[in-house]
Amino acid sequence: MTENDRIPKAVDWLAKARLGGGPTERLPDELMPVTEAEGYALQARLNAHLTQAGFGPVVGHKIGCTTPVMQDYMKIDHPCAGEIFATMEFHERADVQIDLYHRIGIEVEIGALLSHELVADGPFDRDNVGGYVEAIMPAVELVDDRYADWRSLPMPMLVADNFFNSGAVLGAPVLNWEGIDLPGIAGSLYIDGEEAGTGTGADILGHPFEALAWLANLRQQQGCPLQAGEFVLLGSVVKTVHFDAPARCVADLGELGCVEVNFL
Repeated sequence: MTENDRIPKAVDWLAKARLGGGPTERLPDELMPVTEAEGYALQARLNAHLTQAGFGPVVGHKIGCTTPVMQDYMKIDHPCAGEIFATMEFHERADVQIDLYHRIGIEVEIGALLSHELVADGPFDRDNVGGYVEAIMPAVELVDDRYADWRSLPMPMLVADNFFNSGAVLGAPVLNWEGIDLPGIAGSLYIDGEEAGTGTGADILGHPFEALAWLANLRQQQGCPLQAGEFVLLGSVVKTVHFDAPARCVADLGELGCVEVNFL
């Protein structure tokens, strides 16, 4: 099978669940991305397809596996990135219909809104990447386990499919964030008033901007740098919680504020 045949077949396979099909089965070996780089290349092709299918342009990014709790849960020891579409961006509160997803879940995140394109002569790090951040905000990532058995899938396939992402709920931006102790931010998830998980900004690779620098370097190397006006979810400070029944969820990120999601 030639590359011209293989890539469109892989895109169609991964897009099926996103476009109303059943759970995604493991890609056949001849379509499976073998390396992480191949996974990201397939992600770019899939996302162009989904944009044309009505998801809208990419407006944001997610970074998975940046905290010990999520690395342990996923059994992946390094960050993985995905992209988020315009039709999946919500603000401050979202009402989410459970039956529109395969197995919907929630994660509590620190988000960053970007002020400039992230292009530089040298590598980004936690110290210089802050100069590209317009605001910090509380956020929730909506994640969908759209797989027949995600634990059986290799990491490059999960990367190709945007690493479970199905949307983002962004809280009010905090513009004067420079005086905030980002590693010290405490995040908690409450489900129907009961605490379901906690964590801190320091859980995100030691500092949330370490995750942002990692993504900025990755996307610059790939030739698709992060853009002004885009947002980045830097990683979940609590373990993913999935829902199959109605629930009211509040992500409380202390001085950053709160985000609410109602699963219906």
